[in-house]
Amino acid sequence: MLDTNTSAQLKTLLERLESPIDIVASLNDSDKSDKIKELVTEIAALSDQVTARFDGQNERKPSFGIAKTGEQPRVFFAGLPMGHEFTSLILALLQVSGYAPKVSDEILAQIKSLDLKANFDVFVSLSCHNCPDVVQALNLIAINNPGTTTTMIDGAFFQDEVEERKIMAVPMVFQDGEHIGQGRMTLEEIIAKLDTGAAAKDAEKLNAKEAFDVLVIGGGPAGATAAVYAARKGIRTGIVAERFGGQVMDTMDIENFISVQKTQGPKFAADMEAHVREYGVDIMNLQKVKNIVGADQTAKGLVEIELENGAKLASKTVILSTGARWREMNVPGEKDYKTRGVAYCPHCDGPLFKGKRVAVIGGGNSGVEAAIDLAGLVEHVTVVEFDTKLRADQVLQDKLHSLKNTTVIMNALSTEVIGDGSQVTALKYKDRATDEEHIVELAGIFVQIGLLPNTDFLKDTAVELSNRNEIVVNERNETNVKGVFAAGDCTTVPYKQIIIASGEGAKAALSAFDYMIRSGQ
Repeated sequence: MLDTNTSAQLKTLLERLESPIDIVASLNDSDKSDKIKELVTEIAALSDQVTARFDGQNERKPSFGIAKTGEQPRVFFAGLPMGHEFTSLILALLQVSGYAPKVSDEILAQIKSLDLKANFDVFVSLSCHNCPDVVQALNLIAINNPGTTTTMIDGAFFQDEVEERKIMAVPMVFQDGEHIGQGRMTLEEIIAKLDTGAAAKDAEKLNAKEAFDVLVIGGGPAGATAAVYAARKGIRTGIVAERFGGQVMDTMDIENFISVQKTQGPKFAADMEAHVREYGVDIMNLQKVKNIVGADQTAKGLVEIELENGAKLASKTVILSTGARWREMNVPGEKDYKTRGVAYCPHCDGPLFKGKRVAVIGGGNSGVEAAIDLAGLVEHVTVVEFDTKLRADQVLQDKLHSLKNTTVIMNALSTEVIGDGSQVTALKYKDRATDEEHIVELAGIFVQIGLLPNTDFLKDTAVELSNRNEIVVNERNETNVKGVFAAGDCTTVPYKQIIIASGEGAKAALSAFDYMIRSGQ
């Protein structure tokens, strides 16, 4: 099952095991069991520290668990953890043996203090680039909480269970059978969800911080670049981010960032964070901004930021770089059927619709690329475009039209997502030329219709927004509020691209520094 190169690499990694471990398989008479047995046997053959056992009693078969020799498994894999999940397998093998995880002492102490007794299930698809972070986070929590287990479940391996639980988006997480979350979640986000006192503790720490010279709001390409440029000036710099990496974390392939021929969003985001940390920037992750008050309105002449948890931060200057999010259709049924047929990431959720009929809403590059990808998995793809023509690059249109299982409907307004109470069954749309309504029967709807700026928290502030709710900036990235600058996809600057956002972040930091010099701060 493992090719020669993979086996050699895994053999080298297994030399780092801190103690003997057992891989305990729970099998039945299925072909899938044979594959599990083959994988477990091959891994055990690579190290004297690994023993393969086939006497497991896990109810979910086939599967295998990993445990220190003499202990019961708490980390399970129900499926073959290959593809994106192979790293999850390697880390589980090492960490179960006692190999130290690459997390801060503070985070590890917080995990251990959870003192959890729970059973987690996380449903994944092996093509999902968001799933490994969730699997690895839950594995680490289970390893450090003796009363807890976690199981990675490959939806393709357990299709009946996927159908029974109506799982139509991954990763999907259950705690003791109750749904607690879906989509990309970092280790810190999961801990915060499980640690009920985390918000109060965070607020106390944040309130104690001294004023910053530059405080960046948002941790995407614009914010990360702004922080690096500010920190390189030797001034006190901080980042407040709801999720470091921003929308890049949900991007699969990046092929247009000059000098980087190809990378993936999560890796790009991790590299950004490592670069920012190199300069000692104070990163305050998982924090959502509630309000902002300009320097000319505060007693100390500093810009003040209020967070959702009640904490307040102050800074001589602030750079708003909150980015954007996927635009929703805003039609009846969309919210009701999110993760139950309505999806926004074809890479992650596409495999769950194998052999089914789906629609893609939007005929731009994102929509047509999604349709092309999905066409290789599903029975049929219908592209629904509002305009009278597709807006994607011609090379993408040509590829789409060459596929036999795709249909394009243009000049169409999506009006309703229809379901049976548990999952999507159809899409209703109106022909804009005739006003005639039509219904397309299908199981999934992938929405790819552009972006909305993350500026809702600014609507009741003095910061000027455009009619599209973008932050209005000049050529120096200044807003209309003293000491407040902005950069990236949340602003009126055209062309929402990573490289443009990065450049705007650099400009904003330089402008903020220049402002402090000229104002004598």
